[in-house]
Amino acid sequence: MTTYVCPGSYDPVTSGHVDIIKRAMAHCDKLIIAVGDNSLKNSFFTLDEKIMFLKKVFKEYDKIEIESFTGLTVDFAEQKNASALVRGLRAVSDFEYEFQMAMLNKKLKPHVETIFMMANPDHSYISSGAVREFLKNNADITGLVPESIRQDMIALSNKKLMKNQE
Repeated sequence: MTTYVCPGSYDPVTSGHVDIIKRAMAHCDKLIIAVGDNSLKNSFFTLDEKIMFLKKVFKEYDKIEIESFTGLTVDFAEQKNASALVRGLRAVSDFEYEFQMAMLNKKLKPHVETIFMMANPDHSYISSGAVREFLKNNADITGLVPESIRQDMIALSNKKLMKNQE
């Protein structure tokens, strides 16, 4: 059984993430969406909220599992008997960072490959950071995030912003 891990912060999950995940699914028997739980990062959405969004988006896909993890991604992949990490690339700047991480991971765990997938041109301009900024400024996020969670994301974002203003 071939298992891949698609790690990320998913803060929040975007249409670009969904595209990469769906395309990666075609190449493995099981795909684990691994949501990093980094307490040093100041996330907009909580870990539980990010997992809730992902579960709603991928509820119909039997070969997908969604889990959180702490520590090194490559250690998580090894614990899950995954043969590869899947990373999406939008631009050359993404490649420089991801290439360095892939080489470091290869040094630690030579048996875990890194597979790079180029973003679909329709999604190459989308980033979680841009979506967060749009949400904070009540801009339209249609097409930037999966439609199945767009309204939930807006409502939760508005709730957070109202709470911060109090």
